[in-house]
Amino acid sequence: MERNLKNVLVISFGFLLLFTAYSGLQSLQSSLNAEEGLGVASLSVLYAALTLSSMFLPPIIIKKLGCKWTIAVSMCCYVAYSLGNFYASWYTLIPTSMILGLGGAPLWSAKCTYLTIAGTLYAEKAGKSARDIINQYFGIFFLVFQTSGVWGNLISSLILSQSSNQGAISEEDLECCGAYDCLTDTTNSTGAERPSDSLIYTLLGVYSASGVLAVLLVIIFLDQIKSDQAETEKEKTPFWSTFLATLRHLKDKRQCLLIPLTMYSGFEQAFLSGDFSKSFVTCALGIQYVGYMMICFAGINSLCSLLFGKISQFTGRKLLFALAAVLNTSCIITVLLWKPDPKQLAVFFVIPGLWGVSDAVWQTQTNALYGILFEKNKEAAFANYRLWESVGFVIAFAYSTKLQVYIKAYIVLSVLVLSMLTYGAVEYLEAKSSPGTPAATKKENGGPHSQETHM
Repeated sequence: MERNLKNVLVISFGFLLLFTAYSGLQSLQSSLNAEEGLGVASLSVLYAALTLSSMFLPPIIIKKLGCKWTIAVSMCCYVAYSLGNFYASWYTLIPTSMILGLGGAPLWSAKCTYLTIAGTLYAEKAGKSARDIINQYFGIFFLVFQTSGVWGNLISSLILSQSSNQGAISEEDLECCGAYDCLTDTTNSTGAERPSDSLIYTLLGVYSASGVLAVLLVIIFLDQIKSDQAETEKEKTPFWSTFLATLRHLKDKRQCLLIPLTMYSGFEQAFLSGDFSKSFVTCALGIQYVGYMMICFAGINSLCSLLFGKISQFTGRKLLFALAAVLNTSCIITVLLWKPDPKQLAVFFVIPGLWGVSDAVWQTQTNALYGILFEKNKEAAFANYRLWESVGFVIAFAYSTKLQVYIKAYIVLSVLVLSMLTYGAVEYLEAKSSPGTPAATKKENGGPHSQETHM
């Protein structure tokens, strides 16, 4: 098992290094590249490209390059985005965002394929259950990978906190912070103004180096998976059959009813990382606090994901969805009513902390719900999950620079209410079709958001 375990660890730490850079950069985009909304526009383009990529590219790229080289080449797409931030403009950031988006789906697909084939091969040799080994490999991967959000944001906060531009923020400047923001780039003229170029270049240099290390780690230490096994695996799911199955799956009434809930995952993550981070944290405290805020969110999110995955079999998913809806609603109402004040430092962390608890439910339980409801069509179901979550991100980032925060908060709240109504309809249909067999007793671990959002 040593060789297989080595490969799992290489992929895990490769993704850790890569997403340490990406998660930190994503959190800072709305603040670092605020001029003309360039930062959030790049994220909108990124997720639009990711949506197209997930529908077309993975089977083609993996068939041509194999899993190892697909991972390596796709990682280079992420490094290109880090490099594009050195001279951030519409001519550098938008093209590199498209490149990252196109590389995102093949990266995750190749990783999943590699771990699945590696687990299957080892199980055959050792005479063990393939499912158990594959679950073990994915468990190791996520144990390592989930910490990337913490490290990426910690690096940004430690570097940007050295800025000499920090200073007291006047009451007049604070008037432009919060839900009723001034829809200008005032955050850059307050005490939270843009850090010096040297600090930004230092940060981007660290992130770029982290991405390059990830690529080298995979190229040098990751073994190529047996091509015959990989071909067999890919032949099971031809490209066009997968693509058409994704569209056909929309004929299922339950899938259509789950679209608002799936899109909400994109809306709520975009609101926290794009709007709350800029109009509350950066505006009132300074850009150096964004990383600490996101560490609070990512840390609690990771712990609660593990917790909810285990307790869902006892509580049932309905109770967890209700808890998440109540927490998210409370956070949104707080955002609408609260005027950010640097003296109330705790509130800046309580909101993302509670948001992390609710996001953990959205990620683990929505993934598990898809797995349970569509057990016979998992591939098409999860393709729809990735598609509609990405659409949520695209829409939220697209209108981000055009509307005041309070309007965006009402939009997120409206989508939440709609998603809870349609989710309730799904549970009603399930109860009606299979009385006495509560689906909540079945359990399945959630997949990455992350992708991605975490992505």
